[in-house]
Amino acid sequence: MIRSLLLIVLFISSYAQEIQTSGTVISDNEKVITSRHFGYIKKVFVNEGSYVKKGQLLYQIDSSTLDSQKKEALLNLKILENKLEDIKLNYERYKRLYKQDLIAKYDLEQLQLNLLNLKNQVFIAKTKLKQIQNEYKYLNIKASNDSMVIKKSIKQGEMAIPGTPSLILTDLQSLKIKSSINESDLKLISKNQIVSIFFPSIKFKTKGKIEAIIPNIDTTSHSFIIKISFDKKQEAIYPGMYVKLNINLKQDK
Repeated sequence: MIRSLLLIVLFISSYAQEIQTSGTVISDNEKVITSRHFGYIKKVFVNEGSYVKKGQLLYQIDSSTLDSQKKEALLNLKILENKLEDIKLNYERYKRLYKQDLIAKYDLEQLQLNLLNLKNQVFIAKTKLKQIQNEYKYLNIKASNDSMVIKKSIKQGEMAIPGTPSLILTDLQSLKIKSSINESDLKLISKNQIVSIFFPSIKFKTKGKIEAIIPNIDTTSHSFIIKISFDKKQEAIYPGMYVKLNINLKQDK
């Protein structure tokens, strides 16, 4: 009788050495794509569900606004450069006149000051033009890494507005599982702890380990967030998929 009771206790104890919970697949590298400039969208090259490669063109913005700024900057630079040439000629003439003692030193110094000031204005104008020319590359919005488009909020002909999300890209190579752990179980887990993972929808089993324990406690449910890295092998795993988790407390950490 005593032996039977001990076996029952050991049996129950063995099952108490794991935490059973559930989680959701997330991407650890999700990017919200926004525009840097106002302008009409000329062309959108992707749709929701599209796979994109690093550097692939996502959409283009009309260059009319930058074209006007560039034209104005070029005109301003040309005017300043013409003024600079004129003042250089005058400065050389004033130097000759000053050597002949035909003008005061003050007049020469004033012209020299104007010459330096105009050189600075030309430098600023060239810098501004260079900045405008550099902005053209931001009219061609490209993917920063291999990923999938999971949300599209733009259409051809619409206005691109800086700061407003246009696309959301998710990296399918940086998938994690997000789950929550009761505050009372927190002392039983640690980083690198082994986790058994099961995807019910595709009948797929794999292993993972706890990669992060987020210390921001949920004051309503009294639970902590954990992130789990896992081996997806050759399976098609996507963000949002539901998983069942068994955190084995007996395994080495």
